[in-house]
Amino acid sequence: MKVLVIGKGGREHALALAAHKSALVDEVYAAPGNPGMAQFATCVDISDSDVDGLVAFAKKEQIDLTIVGPEASLSLGVVDAFQQAGLKIFGPTKDAAQIESSKDFAKQIMVKYDVPTAAYATFDKEDAAVAYVKAQGAPIVIKEDGLKAGKGVTVAQSEEEALEAIHIAFSIPGNKVVIEECLVGFEFSLICFVCDDIVVPMQVAQDHKCAYDGDKGPNTGGMGCYSPVKKITPEIIQEAMDTIMVPMAKAMVKEGHPFTGFLYGGLMLTDKGIKTIEFNARFGDPEAEVILPRLKSDFVDVILHVMNHEAMELTWDDKVTLGVVLASEGYPAGSTKDAVITGCDEVDALVYHMGTAKKDGKLVTAGGRVMIVVAQEDTLQAAFDKAYHEVAKIQCEKLFHRHDIGKKDM
Repeated sequence: MKVLVIGKGGREHALALAAHKSALVDEVYAAPGNPGMAQFATCVDISDSDVDGLVAFAKKEQIDLTIVGPEASLSLGVVDAFQQAGLKIFGPTKDAAQIESSKDFAKQIMVKYDVPTAAYATFDKEDAAVAYVKAQGAPIVIKEDGLKAGKGVTVAQSEEEALEAIHIAFSIPGNKVVIEECLVGFEFSLICFVCDDIVVPMQVAQDHKCAYDGDKGPNTGGMGCYSPVKKITPEIIQEAMDTIMVPMAKAMVKEGHPFTGFLYGGLMLTDKGIKTIEFNARFGDPEAEVILPRLKSDFVDVILHVMNHEAMELTWDDKVTLGVVLASEGYPAGSTKDAVITGCDEVDALVYHMGTAKKDGKLVTAGGRVMIVVAQEDTLQAAFDKAYHEVAKIQCEKLFHRHDIGKKDM
């Protein structure tokens, strides 16, 4: 088979590598790809937002399966366009991708079908949102409604912080805000292969959203991750499947928005059971980089079975993966370009490129999150030690990382 992966980040690097390892696959293409993916895939200079260009390429090259990485491509309707052209593609339609592109849309379905989630209210006027926060008090969660690349959420510990987040949100014309109760507990990510009501769970991971050690600083797209998660037992995973993941997939079918692709549940284990923080319409990033290396089943074979409405039992490596993100100084507020990165060739671990480029033959920064180093060892502690030992080999004056990934589960 020929497989095309749409996207250019760390998630897409992991998806493309998993496809490359499939016994069913001869060639992998990535559009636009990145320097890390170029080591085993053919990178094609087509933007992940160029829907017409992607369709034309897939037709010309007779691509057998396309896998979509980024949420932005989904929200532009890339799946709809491929389907109209008679091309096989794994990802949700623009309509189904609203589960991520509109937090209010997802919340309405959760409430209608009794999928456990935080209490909430949605506002399109600043004064009403301010009055609600003043009535509810802090801590409280402020979420901008649309796609924000993992950065449109403020977990406000004070009323002032909440009101500032609301003010920033409503400075964008037409913005809506979802305000939620602040859930307390142990957060984890459960991602499933889905096609309509077929829901096949993967192993869970824990992402670290805050920028700095000790879960301090602003929310990011994720600063590190590990899998499996000791505190999340098979019984808890089964409960999450029975009360959240399967009911949501079935609800999407009933509501006329059938979902195909990776359904991401951002979940919280609270003292009142498991609750949904959010759904995403694609694989998590950095979850993909720690979950997919543990998958022993043939990745592409699983996708084809699921798309054929056939559930599969997945097999997994027992080893623990732990990944540490190296991000640009100033992230998530800003990013860097063209800072030279050295030492990657010396790293004895998986290195997934998230925001890199080649300039004058050198590897340079080109984004907020730049790369993730993933170690795979017998225990969480061993994976922690190995990952940080290897991270130290990478040199770049513009990068920083957290030092406590996985510590909460040790």
